Formats: sequence, C-alpha cells, structure tokens
Amino acid sequence: MTMVKAHVSAHELVAGRYRLLEVFARETNRLWWYAEDVAANQPRLVAQTGLPEDCDADTLRRATARVVRTSETMRLLCPGQLATVVDAVVESGTLWTVTDWIDGTPLGELLDREGPFTPARAARIGLEILDVLQAAHDEGITHGELSPGQVFVRDGGPVVVAGFGLAGATLAPRLTAPSYASPEQARDERIGPAADLWALGAILYTSVEGRPPFRDRGRPDATLKAVDRLPLRTPLRTGPLTQSVQGLLRKNSRERLTRPVVREALIRALDGDADADRDPAPAPRLRSAYAAVRQVAPERGRRMMVAGTALAVVTVTAAVLTATHQLPGTSTAAEPPRPTATTATTATTATTAPPADRTENNTPSPSARPSTSSSTSSRPSPSSSPSPALPAGFHRYTAPEGFSVALPDGWKRLTTTRGTDHAYRITFGTDADSPTLAVTYSEQAGPDPVAVWRDEVEPELARLPGYQRVGSIRATTYQGRRAADLEWLSGSGDARVHTFGRGFLLGGGRSFSLRFTTADKNWDDAGNRLALRTFLQTFRETGG
Repeated sequence: MTMVKAHVSAHELVAGRYRLLEVFARETNRLWWYAEDVAANQPRLVAQTGLPEDCDADTLRRATARVVRTSETMRLLCPGQLATVVDAVVESGTLWTVTDWIDGTPLGELLDREGPFTPARAARIGLEILDVLQAAHDEGITHGELSPGQVFVRDGGPVVVAGFGLAGATLAPRLTAPSYASPEQARDERIGPAADLWALGAILYTSVEGRPPFRDRGRPDATLKAVDRLPLRTPLRTGPLTQSVQGLLRKNSRERLTRPVVREALIRALDGDADADRDPAPAPRLRSAYAAVRQVAPERGRRMMVAGTALAVVTVTAAVLTATHQLPGTSTAAEPPRPTATTATTATTATTAPPADRTENNTPSPSARPSTSSSTSSRPSPSSSPSPALPAGFHRYTAPEGFSVALPDGWKRLTTTRGTDHAYRITFGTDADSPTLAVTYSEQAGPDPVAVWRDEVEPELARLPGYQRVGSIRATTYQGRRAADLEWLSGSGDARVHTFGRGFLLGGGRSFSLRFTTADKNWDDAGNRLALRTFLQTFRETGG
C-alpha cells in the first residue's frame, strides 16, 4: 500500500500553528520533529507519519480521534511515562501527532550514538516499557507500533513511551517500523498484547545486539515478509537475557512468554550486574533544538527554554488503607479492623518490601472488583528525579521521618506508631474512618519482597475477619528498586474494605511499605483511583 510522503522543511507551519524546527529521529515511515507551538508559545514534539493514498475522510477522522483518545487514557494510567498528545491533524496526506515536550533521547538514537547496551541496562529499560504495556493491556489497549523510535530515555526518570493509538488508526498494518512488527502483523492479522511483547523482545534484542532481529529491507512489504518467514538470527550478546529474548520472539503468538515470566527474567538480569545502576545517563537532544529555535527567533527561543522541560503528570487510583500491620520489633498481635461503612481500620502488621536495585516505578491499576486478580503497574519517577506536577486538589507533605508524598487537600497525619530499630508507621486521612494511606518504614526487611508479603505479612492479615487475597502476590520494581504488591479484602457487609499494598527495599535491610485502604464498595471510584496513583507517583524518600 503506497504511502504519501509530505515534503516539508524546517520552519514550515503545520496546521497553521506548529513550526517545524529540526528532525531528530527517523523510522521507515515516520519523522520526529522538534517544533514550536506558535499559538501557545510552547515547545512541542511532532511525529510525521505517512498515510495510505486511499484513506477516505472518515478513516482519517477516526484515526486522529483514536490517537488523541488512546493517549489520554494511557496518560491517566501511566502518569509521567506517556507522551501526552495535545493534537493530531491530517494535512497533505500525512498524520501529524503533536505531543508535549519530552526531555529525553529516542532509544534508537541513543543506540546509534553509544552502541549496544549491556544486558542489565537493556533489562532496566525493558522493565520500564513492560510496566507501560501492563497498564495498557489490563485496560484492553494494544500499542501495536512499539519500536526504539517510540521510546524516549530520560536521565531523571523512567522512559516515556509514544505512539499509542496509531495501531489500526489507518488501513495499513505496521505503518512505521516494520522491523519490529510481529509475525501476525506481517500477515495483516488481528493483533493483541502478544504483538507488543514481540516488539519488546525485538527492542531488547536490538539494544544488546546493536541491530534489529530482522533488518529493514528497504520496502515495508519485503521487511514484513522476512519477519513472518525467516528464522531469528541467533543473538550473541544477550547473555542472561537470551532465553527471554528468544521466548518473546516466537513466531506463534500463543507460545510467547507471558509478562510475569519476562518481568522475573529482567529482574534477575539486574540482580546479576552490580553495576546495573551506573549506566551513563543520556544527554537529551533538546539542547540542539533550543539552539535551532534561537537561530529562528532569539526571543521566542528564550520563552521556549523557560517552558520546555515540563512533562504533564496525571495521577489516579485510590482506596482506603487499613488492616492491621505489625512493625518489625513490635508485638505480633493483630487487631481486627473496626467495622465502618466507609473504610477500614488502621493496620498493625508491618509491611516491608524488596531490595533496592531496579528501574521500574510502578503505579498499579488496582483490580476492578474483589474477584479480579491483577493490579496494573505503572510507575513513579525515582527519588532522585524531579518531583512530578501535582494534580489539582493535592499538596505535598514532607515528613520529618524522611519521606514526602502528595496528599489530597484536607488529609492530615492521623496516627504515628513507632517500633524498635527506627521502625515506624504513619497513617494519613481526614479522620479514622476515611480512606487512608499508611506508610511503614523498617530496617529488618528480608531480601525477597514477595517472600516478605507471603511469609511475614500475610499470616497476620489472615487473622483479620473476612480476609481474602485479591489475585497473587506480584513481583515488580518501583523507583529502581525491587518491590512486590499485595491486594486484599477484609471485614464484611458495609464495613468490608479493600487494601492495596506495595513494599520496596532501599538496601541494607531498609524498606518502605505503602498501603492504601478504602471501603470496598467505593474501590472503583475515580477519586480513589486518582489518589492511589498519586501516592505511588509522588512518594519520595528524603532521608530524615
């Protein structure tokens, strides 16, 4: 299917308001431009994607609407990790997707500039991409266009993923990067999450081998045929990632590895490399774009520099935090939750968490109802990164004990419980019966976050009236640290409450646990979803 190539040059205006400044990344059928929104005096990134010649007006209208709608959904699921689409227009047979500025470097360009990554560095990026995919797949969204050109690597936070909504937006399969298409896409078949897992495997392969598993053959149809029919070139440098890469790149979509298996393998790859967190941070390419802006109009360039580095962060999920937790070094007795129609009791069983050597910052989409088994992970930025923008109605609270977190307006510190060895638990809410957040700190955490929940915490939770685990205990990573999630119900009737807990290790036995509890009947409320995501997105260790 022939694509239309729009011939544009720097400083031209798209849709009468987006001035193109400089091409900074290329794929088979896409160019990425640094641009300026002359109407809003804001810097933008603009993706130029060629469309099939025979697209009718209705198809084009649905294509632009889908890109914007899917981006908004994903922005809410993964605040700070999605390229926020602010506009999508069709002009001269080309789809122009306009996003907020991203202070980062496309993965493809980074590989061209620095060469292949170590398996550990590739695993870190893979974990962050996997978090975004999990959030999308749990909401029934398939990316379908994932490639190194859609992944932006930042030096102060998790990767940012672009391109959601492009898959199926036009009549052409795999518009932009056929080397990363799955075999089912190459055959123009219906796709699902397995296609994204194939693309993740191809990205991991490219990141370590320095070349894609199936090279670009000049014509998209020839490249797609190779993806479908040729055997995979044996990877030579993937080391501990070899089985994961080969398992993701299985031609039969039903035989590909699942997300949990891939996650565990990537975490093991990080565990095996003591220098995994010492990879050099990429220098964002935006500096040259600013220079280009200055050459066009010095005053406008200065305005762009002031405005240019903000990345919109939206938040989400909520629930009330309660159930009894015991701090390490304190009594093991657990008190049952106080019955209340709106929330649960504060806990006494200390939740600790996992080791501190990772790269994922996960914000879950808690299960929709008690019987649901999975939480979606998305992630906050590492503690060293700049604090994200807060949603309306939240303020940042800094605790003298050594952490900070954004709380809803009107929330306050309700209770403080201290144990031995500097352990403590602080509960926040509006009153004892409100949705609550409990922050627990320990210096006696074990090395396996899943085992901490399973062997140390859950036996105490099981003593609560009506205790029921929701799904499995899920290993994850959070702010670059090993982590695990546990979700459960307790109580009965109107007093039944729903709790999501995440524990993560800081190293040396130190750990934090975050538990959010709300009335089970209110678990799916938008305000609760916003609250939980905000807590996970904004929590920071400050070093008390």
